[in-house]
Order: sequence, then C-alpha cells, then structure tokens
Amino acid sequence: MTRFRTSAVLAVGALTLAGCATVTNPTPTDPIEGFNRSMYTFNDKLDKAVMTPVAKGYRFVVPQPGRDMVTNFFSNVGDVYNFANNLLQLQITAAVQDLMRLTINTLWGVGGLFDFATPAGLPKHSQDFGVTLGKWGVPDGPYLVLPLLGPSTVRDTAGMAANLYLDPTSYIKPDWVSYSLYGVRLVNTRANLLDASNLLEAAALDPYSFTRDAYLARRKYLISGGASGSAPLPNYEEEDGAAGAAGAGAAGAAAGAGAQPMPAPASGASAEPEPGSPQGSPLPGTMVPGGLPFRR
Repeated sequence: MTRFRTSAVLAVGALTLAGCATVTNPTPTDPIEGFNRSMYTFNDKLDKAVMTPVAKGYRFVVPQPGRDMVTNFFSNVGDVYNFANNLLQLQITAAVQDLMRLTINTLWGVGGLFDFATPAGLPKHSQDFGVTLGKWGVPDGPYLVLPLLGPSTVRDTAGMAANLYLDPTSYIKPDWVSYSLYGVRLVNTRANLLDASNLLEAAALDPYSFTRDAYLARRKYLISGGASGSAPLPNYEEEDGAAGAAGAGAAGAAAGAGAQPMPAPASGASAEPEPGSPQGSPLPGTMVPGGLPFRR
C-alpha cells in the first residue's frame, strides 16, 4: 500500500504542477494530453538514464537461463491474481486453468522457476483488477500517464490498489525482501523488453501517440474477452514486419509487465501520429514495464 499511496501522491502533485500544459485539440480519450506528454517525457528520460543501463547490465551479468527462471517465477506469482480476477469475472473455466497452472508450476516447477503448465496445454491468461472493473461496466475514464508507472487510465489507476492486495510478494516480511523482489521483477521485465523498445523508437513517428493507442487497444482487447486467450510472443529478430512486432511489443509493454503473451492490436496502434504492457520501460516514456510490474 505504501508504494501505491506514494505513486498516487506523485500523480496528484504532477497534475497540479502541469495543469497549465494543454493541447489545442486533444483526443477525446486523452483530454489531459498536455500533462500526459510532459509526464511521458519525464518517464522516458528517467528510463534512458537509469532503467535501460541497469537492464543492459542485468542482461549482461545474468545468463538467459537465469533470466528465464526469474521470468517464470513472477509469471507464476501473476497466476494468483489471474485466478482471483477470473473468479470475480465468473470465468470459471479460466479460473480453474489458473489454479492448475499455479499448482503444477509451484509444486513441480520448484516454486515457479520452471514452467511445466504451458507445455501441458494450460493457457497463460492476462488479468488484473482494472480488466475486472471494465468487464463489469466501469468506463475507462481519461487516459493517464503516471509518474514512474507509465500508461494507465483513471479506472486502471483505481484498480492498482486491488492489484497490490492480490500480489503475494507484497506480504513477504521483512519489507526489504518484498522491495528487493519488486526491484528484481522490474529490472528483469525491462531487460526482457529491450528489443521491443528499440523497435518502437524505430517504427513510431510519434512514440507517445503510438504508446497511448497501443495501450488503449490492448486494454479494450482484454476487456472484450482476450484476457483469457493466449498468443505467441512476436519474434523480434525477424526483419520482415518490424513495425508489427513493435506494435505487439508496445501493446504488451503498455499493458503490463511482464512477459505476457499478447497479439498486436488490430486497430488503434499504428505508426502514424494521431499514438504500453503489463506487465515498460520497453516504451519511451514508461519507467515501469506495463504500467505496473505486478500487472499480468
């Protein structure tokens, strides 16, 4: 809760300081675009100065198998709130699949370090409380770029408190262990999405608008039923369709942290100005992957 309250205070303070920043013809979904662009620039500079060098160092020091185990561990943690949110949405089949994934990977995957559930045919879902609110009819509200946390909406920001309550790592004591896990999750997610951020910068004429549209399209996709689906991650090494891969990376980053499977948005995320995961930042202007590391 401390992290959430701190972020909320920062957001309110930044809104007050940036209240004079306006756009002549703002997008209807982005009425405070002046503030959001200022915050995006702040996050982008902080990301390039701090997070990107740290993520590159982490990638250099920790071999791929080690990074895969860290990714699997936090993905397994994410299945806890995938399960809880699918229950809240009355998605019983998806909730049972989440519970089976959690059981298999925790017991046989050494606490989630290895993923045996996916090869067994159990799909990985992408849920958070913001999606749950959306499925029960709560509107998005204006698009909002949060200090350090990145792309969000008023509804998704309100859902962050519930996400914290559902995150098992937030209950670990002493507190320094919980904060350490939070930091490792952030750096690991940022390292996983370094290639996506490079492609976004190369493909998007206006990275801010690209990120905004990718984030909103991704959230719409999840709320319309895509949260219970799965799709392979894009191949960032393919030269053909680099812009499509960038769109997928941008949407995944703007939506949520973490290395979550997701398709590229079908609409609203183009390389044209007008423009992101969970579980970032992989996107310029997004300090924390996916808005929040615990958003899966």
